[in-house]
Amino acid sequence: MTPDQWRTALKAEGVRFTEYSGWTTRGRDAVTGKVFGPVHGVLNHHTAGSNSLAAVAVDGAPNLPSPLCHAFLPKTGVAVLVSCHRANHAGLAAVNSYKAILNEKPIPKPDKSTGTVDGNDVLYGIEVENLGNGKDVYSRAQYDSWVRWNAAICRHHGWGAGSCAGHLETSVEGKIDPLGPVEGYGTRGRFQFTMTQLRADVAERLKHPASWSPDTASPPPPREVKLTGPAYINLGLVRSYPLAPGNWEDIQFTQEWDDEAGDHAASGETFAAGAARFTGSLSLRFEGLPVGDVVQVRMSEWEGDVLKAVHPIHEVVGTPGGTYGFVPLVKRIGAGRSMRVRLLNQSKFDIEVASAVLTALAWKES
Repeated sequence: MTPDQWRTALKAEGVRFTEYSGWTTRGRDAVTGKVFGPVHGVLNHHTAGSNSLAAVAVDGAPNLPSPLCHAFLPKTGVAVLVSCHRANHAGLAAVNSYKAILNEKPIPKPDKSTGTVDGNDVLYGIEVENLGNGKDVYSRAQYDSWVRWNAAICRHHGWGAGSCAGHLETSVEGKIDPLGPVEGYGTRGRFQFTMTQLRADVAERLKHPASWSPDTASPPPPREVKLTGPAYINLGLVRSYPLAPGNWEDIQFTQEWDDEAGDHAASGETFAAGAARFTGSLSLRFEGLPVGDVVQVRMSEWEGDVLKAVHPIHEVVGTPGGTYGFVPLVKRIGAGRSMRVRLLNQSKFDIEVASAVLTALAWKES
């Protein structure tokens, strides 16, 4: 995309942006002898820091000269155009992941044995301001611009949302970005960022004219649901995620196979809302948990974002060759409250939540 094409596409899509001095000529093409393009996808990153504009535009990182992206997106939601040429943002991308982006197919876990391509040659990159600790929140304005920025590029090239990827989906170096909670989007309240959700929001934009904006009206109050019998809830993870030691963290369920009950929020954190009773089980698998070390598991009750009650702790002890845990669920939750599953890694090491599958029968109380 030329500078004028960038400006036209972003303005049409409603992206608020500024232009960093020199962005139309800044790039790595001449220095590396590698020409940027043809480009075949969009790669999304978080900065893992704050106030990172100077770093991504001119200062660079250790052993990685600038520019480090094509656009920088701070919490304000006003994007900054940094470069329209080759930038050091993608590194090596696994061929199996890259081919999936090219063909807009589900992106498999990056496999270095399939070969690699230099993603800096063929992917646009955006750095979104976030500490990357899984707690720092993307603002509403930031996420809205994030969706629009991806959609603007896809619309310009005639791509679908399947051309958008996260660094964690291509990196052969174990990158985890982007991740973290989002303040909200449209009528949606707080939710956990996933590339699956971003692609869905980009796909929804692409169904409409570029001038379209999502409805931001407050959602209607939850309707009363009277069940003649128990309803089935079955939740899990699209992909594994890291769990650092020392803090209670909510399991971020990112895939729902069935939602008969309608009693869990789309945020991914909450799996049941009161007043209700439920019974079932939670199956867990951890990788990298040292033998004998412990991950604690407990249910917690919330009113909005306020923790109101905690339930007894279950412990999963590390075993050789991966660790498996099974937690029974037999609980009641009061009106106005929601239930989450929380994990505490008591090891000294980062581990991986490889799988989390929750199955339950829920009875709604009138």
